[in-house]
Amino acid sequence: MSRLLLATRNQKKLAELRRILDAEGVTGVEVVGLADVPGFPEAPETGTTFEANAVAKAADAARATGLPSVADDSGLEVDALNGMPGVLSARWAGAHGDDQANLDLVLGQLADVPDERRGGAFVSAAALVRPDGTETVVRGEWRGTIIREPRGANGFGYDPIFVPEGETRTSAELSPEEKDADSHRGRALRLLLPSLRELAP
Repeated sequence: MSRLLLATRNQKKLAELRRILDAEGVTGVEVVGLADVPGFPEAPETGTTFEANAVAKAADAARATGLPSVADDSGLEVDALNGMPGVLSARWAGAHGDDQANLDLVLGQLADVPDERRGGAFVSAAALVRPDGTETVVRGEWRGTIIREPRGANGFGYDPIFVPEGETRTSAELSPEEKDADSHRGRALRLLLPSLRELAP
C-alpha cells in the first residue's frame, strides 16, 4: 500500500478523494491528510491563480514528508464580479474560512444583478507533486448560476447559492455521490487519475 498525502485538514475533501479513488477502482493507495503526518511550516497562499496555489501547497507537503502529495485550490468565479472572488474565495469577507460571511457578501454584491447575468463557475486546480519534484497540474470547472437565497445543507462554502447547469437544485442539495460525479473538484481529481494510478504498487 503506498501513501498519498492530500495536503488538507478538511475531512470532507479527504472523504471526497477517497470516494473517487474507490469509485474508479484505484487500489493500493492510502489517502492521508495533514493531521496524519508530522507538522511542518505551511506557506501562505500568495499565488494569483488557483494553479500556483495548488502547486505551492503540494510541493511544500512533498518536500516536508517525502510523500507524493496532492493539493487543490478552488473557489467561485462570478461573471458579474469579473471573476471574483476567485483565489480569494475562502477569505472574501476578510476572515479565512468564514463561509457564512463570504456567502452573504457575494449575495449582497449581486443584489441588483438580474437573474440572466448571475452566471459563474466553481473552479478547482489540483496538483500532484512527487518527492522527486515532478509536477502534474489539472483544472476542473463547473458552470452554473448564483441564486438569491441559500438552499440545502450538504456541502460547504458557496454550495448553497450555486445551481449547476442542467440542475434545479443547488450544489448543497445534491448527494455526495452526485456532487462527486460533476463538481469542479471531482472533475479535476478525475483528470489526475492516470497519475494517481501510477502510485499504486
